[in-house]
Parts: sequence; C-alpha cells; structure tokens
Amino acid sequence: MFFGVISKIFIMKTLIPFLCIAALLLNSCNAVRVITDYDTEVDFNAYKTYAFYKTGIDKAAISDLDKKRILRTITAELELQGFVKSSNPDILVSIFTKSRERVNVNQNNFGVGFGWGWNPWLWNGMNNNINVSQYTEGTLFIDFIDKEKKSLVWQGVGTGALRTLNREKREERIKEFVKEIIARFPPGKDKN
Repeated sequence: MFFGVISKIFIMKTLIPFLCIAALLLNSCNAVRVITDYDTEVDFNAYKTYAFYKTGIDKAAISDLDKKRILRTITAELELQGFVKSSNPDILVSIFTKSRERVNVNQNNFGVGFGWGWNPWLWNGMNNNINVSQYTEGTLFIDFIDKEKKSLVWQGVGTGALRTLNREKREERIKEFVKEIIARFPPGKDKN
C-alpha cells in the first residue's frame, strides 16, 4: 500500500508534468503560428482573379527554388477556393520572408519528493538538467494587394521553426506554412 501511494505521487509529480511539457515543446517547434490583418472596408467577395506581384516577390530573401515552391502552393490553395489566375487580376499576391536564429534553454527539475522540507536526493536536488537548442525561426508574409487601389487589403503572417531538411521535407514544410496562412483568406469566409 505504501509503495502504491509513492508510485502515484511519482506519477503525479514527475511523469505527468514531463509529458505535458514534452508535448508542448514538440507542438511549438512544429506548429506554424499565423496572424492576419485586413482592411475592414473591403468587400472580399468582389475578388475573383489574382496574379503574382513580381516586384515584391523578387525582393524576398530566399532562393528562387523556395520562391517557386511557395508560389506553386499559393496557386494550388487559391484555386481550391475558386480563384482564377489572370493577366488582368482583381488582386495581386506578394510574398516577403524573414528569418532569425532562436535559442531555447530548458531546465527540467523533475524529481521525486514528498512531505515538507528539502532533500537534495529526493526533491529536485540532483535532477538539474539544462537543455540548450538552437534553431532558425522563419516568417512568411503573404500580401494581397488591390490592383485598382494599389493598396494592401489583406496580410497573413506565418511563423515557425525552419529546418535544413532534404528537398521533400523542405517542400512539405513550405506547403504547411502556405496552407496555414491561405486557410484564413478571405476574412469572414467561415461566416458564410
């Protein structure tokens, strides 16, 4: 009975928090965080056709291969929504990218203990594990510009960890970024 209580305390104090933190860390590294902003006075239902804004795209500081991957995915996602690529478009689509190095420092002081007081052998005293990891965080901006007004009407910004991966995994990560951003365009589509 005594060992049953001790094992329950161990699970509650050590294993469950560890699993929760591990799940959060894994999700935060793989997730694409997206924010959007748009002009509330624009009728997005009026937009049916699009083209890419070459001047803006040329300024994106990524390889031409990655630009092609992004543009192909934008095309596929917009066509799924019923938009048509045109030489005389209603809106222009541009992209911009940023990246920065990030450092994560995690200290996990998981240990076993019970009762009041501090015991270096039973309460976190010998479990001071510090993990340091470095990764590149990338940000992809996708802008929709009203061609007639020459003004930005919608912007989606996706941020997440980038990895130097093989070509297939790199392409999948780019698709994930673009899909997460374009899924929020046009604003209010979930209300219809």
